[in-house]
Order: sequence, then C-alpha cells, then structure tokens
Amino acid sequence: MAQITTVIFDMDGLLIDSEPLWKEAADEVFDELDILLTKEQYLHTTGMRTYEFLEYWLREHEQPLDDIGFLHNKIVEIVIAKINQRGEPMKGALALIRSFKAAGFKIGIASSSPINMIEAVVQKMGIGDMVDVLSSAEDLDYGKPHPQVFMECAKALGVRADSCIVFEDSFHGMIAAKAARMYCVVVPAPELFHEKRWFAADQKLYSLEDFDMHSFNG
Repeated sequence: MAQITTVIFDMDGLLIDSEPLWKEAADEVFDELDILLTKEQYLHTTGMRTYEFLEYWLREHEQPLDDIGFLHNKIVEIVIAKINQRGEPMKGALALIRSFKAAGFKIGIASSSPINMIEAVVQKMGIGDMVDVLSSAEDLDYGKPHPQVFMECAKALGVRADSCIVFEDSFHGMIAAKAARMYCVVVPAPELFHEKRWFAADQKLYSLEDFDMHSFNG
C-alpha cells in the first residue's frame, strides 16, 4: 500500500452533528405528505444523496415523484438554516483536522450533500483555510456506496486512491471508501456501534477523539 498522505472526511454525522437536523427537516417536509419515518428507518438510508433518500421513501409510501425537485430544495434549505442556527462540530473533529493539517496531510471533504451545504458547514466550523478540496456526490453519476465521490476527491487532490485515509460514519460511506481501495476509519452512531457489518472497516472508533495520530502508520 502507498504511503498515506491524504485524509478525506465525510461530513454529516462525522464532522458536524447534522443528522438530527436532517431528520428534523425530513420530518417537516414528510409531515405534509403524511409520511412518518422512525429513527431506525431514517438510519437505514443515512449516507444516500438527498434525491435518492426522497425517491426511496416516496416509493415506499407509494407517493408520486413529480415534486421531488421541490422537496429536495426545501429539505436542503431547511437543513442549511438549522446548521447556521445550531450546528455543532462532532467531538474531536476540529482537533483532528488541525492535527492532520499540522502533519502536512492534504485534506478533503467528500459528502453526499450538495455543495452549498458543504460550504455552509465549512464556514460554520471555520475550517476553510485547512480543507483543500470539497467534493459533492450530488451531481455525480453515482452516490455512495459507489466510490465515485471518493475517487473524484482524490483526483482533485492530485493523489492516488491508496494514499488516502477516509473517515466515515455510515455503512454506505464505508463501503464506498473500501471500494475506492482507501484505508477506512468508521465512527458509527452509538446505537449501531456493535453491528457486525462494520468489520469491513480498517478501524472502528466510538469518537474521532479516539483516533491516535501517533500510532497510525497506514
């Protein structure tokens, strides 16, 4: 394996505690359609692009897809507003980004969220001067669990895929990172931590705070 020179972070639920805000926004929009998602159902589609998330649940509830573009834009608008109002970094996120930057790593963010939301999170967290590339899967041919967004991020950073370490919190993201042949550290939601499906990751952590820069050798 090539020397690890680059770190790529997922965003929602990994760098910023936005998953509850996404669910709030989805609940607000779906409430008008008489659709109610349980927390377990919501977690099932975590990591999907917004269009895919909407299409999945609209089909599940036998709803028409005619207004999916409007619903997409409405959810994104609500989430960005909520992030600006009360978005908080996940524990250890800022310190870890600073540590990788100080160690000379190239840094990218590769997310299923649209680029305007990624930019809003970067501004909210104050990490614009530390992140080199922002990659969104929103307009790519494929979303996670396909590796395209990670491959595109590595390409934009000018590095080989096998020189990257990826931090993810979702199952779809973990599969995408491994399909891209990248070293993957997964930080699952606490209620999902002990599920066996995370064994595909190279490391599994309770929190970004638990990642040991000094012991990591790729």
